[in-house]
Amino acid sequence: MTRRSRCPYFQVDVFAERAGAGNPLAVVFNGAVLDDGQMQAIAAWTQLAETTFVLPPDGDDADYRVRIFTTQREIAFAGHPSLGTAHAVLESGFAQARDGLLRQQCQAGMLPIRLDGEAATRTLTVRVPRSRIVRNAEAGDAVLEILRGTALAPTPPALVEGGRRWWLAELRDEATVRGLKPDRFALRHLAQSTQSLGLCVFARCPNQDHDLVVRAFPLGVGIDEDPASGAANAAIAAFLDEAGTLGGLGRHYRVSQGREIGHDATLELAIDNDGEVWVGGRCQTVIRGEIDW
Repeated sequence: MTRRSRCPYFQVDVFAERAGAGNPLAVVFNGAVLDDGQMQAIAAWTQLAETTFVLPPDGDDADYRVRIFTTQREIAFAGHPSLGTAHAVLESGFAQARDGLLRQQCQAGMLPIRLDGEAATRTLTVRVPRSRIVRNAEAGDAVLEILRGTALAPTPPALVEGGRRWWLAELRDEATVRGLKPDRFALRHLAQSTQSLGLCVFARCPNQDHDLVVRAFPLGVGIDEDPASGAANAAIAAFLDEAGTLGGLGRHYRVSQGREIGHDATLELAIDNDGEVWVGGRCQTVIRGEIDW
């Protein structure tokens, strides 16, 4: 007879000022009773970009351990799953912060998550493994063909890597980003041929309540457009810092993402004095229950 497991289950909206605005995440507790195949099957069943499984930490340094699955495979790190899991861990009482920090163990290592504020106004911020520029776009690169006719900023598009690869391109202004209609077949080919997630575009937004607008197209993992991507935004921050083009953004700025697909996420980006990138935002619990698998 097939063994069934019952596990506490949360669904959390990440980078959301209100429920429905951000990027949804499934969080499954008591992950130790599930094997790898069950975790992958549950992640495929939720049909969310990522599903996480919470387990006890391997040592005293961490407050909990998390495994992160897309609908297709396990990954070492992603921004919105890290923050959403931390939110659920606090809401469930699985772990408590120490000195204003949670310490998350994952395949990418031990990552600190900082807490600011309380309850509904609480912001969670995770230190993200820093991306580096692999190379700037050159004549003949497919990314330039995809962006042909699109008004670009002076900084050339670049391929960056920090555990996961992204092509990044700064466009001239917010309207150009929001109105972009890229060729998704070409984006999928770009991702496959360069072993990247896909393309992320952004622009500066002077005199708005956000400083940057971002759109991410991770066709490399089968997602047409991401409503809010912590890792992609952290890659942009590291890219601008490395290129010396942060300019008026400074070392702490706000991002708007997702409006083009019916979301309205808000992300906070910061680069500390050591050059480490932090990405944060608010999380909303939408579903609490139990999964019977």
